[in-house]
Amino acid sequence: MNVSRFTEYLSTPMDVSDISTWDTNEVVPTSMSPPSRLQLFSVEYAKVHGYISVCVCAFGILANIANIVILTRKNMVSSTNVILTWLAVADLFTMLDYFPFAMHFYILKEQDLNFPETRGYGWMVYLLFHANFSIVCHTVAIWLTIVLATFRFIYIWFPAKGGTYCTVQRAMHISSICVVTTVCLCIPNFVINNMAPYQKNMDNSSSNPTEPDIVYKLHYRSGGVYNVIDTMNKMIQAIIFKIIPCCLLTILTVLLITAMHKAYKKRMALKNQGKRKESDKHGENNRTTGMLLAVVVLFLITELPQGILTILALVMDTFFMDVYMPLGDLLDIMALCNNAINFVLYCSMSRQFRETFIKVFCRCYPTSGPGWMKMKVVRATENGGSTVIEHSQTHV
Repeated sequence: MNVSRFTEYLSTPMDVSDISTWDTNEVVPTSMSPPSRLQLFSVEYAKVHGYISVCVCAFGILANIANIVILTRKNMVSSTNVILTWLAVADLFTMLDYFPFAMHFYILKEQDLNFPETRGYGWMVYLLFHANFSIVCHTVAIWLTIVLATFRFIYIWFPAKGGTYCTVQRAMHISSICVVTTVCLCIPNFVINNMAPYQKNMDNSSSNPTEPDIVYKLHYRSGGVYNVIDTMNKMIQAIIFKIIPCCLLTILTVLLITAMHKAYKKRMALKNQGKRKESDKHGENNRTTGMLLAVVVLFLITELPQGILTILALVMDTFFMDVYMPLGDLLDIMALCNNAINFVLYCSMSRQFRETFIKVFCRCYPTSGPGWMKMKVVRATENGGSTVIEHSQTHV
């Protein structure tokens, strides 16, 4: 996801000079035929997309701030949580960036302008920033999810060496590499995106017909070396940012499910042998893997449709305008929901996360008295997989 239709538009083999013809308030079919149901749906959904996006972003911003605070506590330090922290940062920046975009270009959109035009020079500068920054944040999140799944698979499939390979330090280094590499790969996109002012036709009834009505729109640099950069950008966007991640996420999902099944059978064997302590340890690891698998699967559900649509847009001439563009807002809101949902997953599937959250944010919550009893609390260790058991007062 490029987190907006126009950034998807700029990364496809189209004439970007036509971008101003796409209006969220009117249907613009690619031929003389009547608009399709998909295009009509796009127009109707665009009317509420801004409001839905703002609500999702508001929740996601708070949720990801909470994720970062909780995952960086001393008792939460592990290689897995380091990656989850970076993922939360990427999701947080995505939503901080999308919030003003949805407000200005959807909710407060000037009705006489096409999407995404604006009369404010400052807003156009922001739009250029958004077109680039949103791609960076989302791509970083995609590759961090791939790293997360890879780390977890290594730990489960190679338990003897998993702790050696998947260290906190290595997780930090690989996460940093993901960020730096993504920024470098986005340089062609930075170069070709530009803005272009034009004078909109003046209304004859205007009170001041001599004052020019300057409107800014996105402009795609072309000609000479820019054509080479353009081709490079399209290849990077399609292959490295879409197709390869979708393939890897699919493969890793299958591998994680297989690894979980293998670990489950091992746990049952230990339980049958009377080794309850080791069985409980494997059970806790399996629950952690299940939570991480849910994170990966949700990302895959969001990204796989975009990967398929990207491939079809590359091989079919009219597919992008007829199908991809009308689905742009819907794909955006799916991705935004995915950015915000991790907090819910952690709270519902991780006892350690819930307890740390209560300890940090609910200090007025009682920690002793009737109804409380001693329970075991699982704390993360450096390798992100093995755990230690401590006693703590927990409400039942």
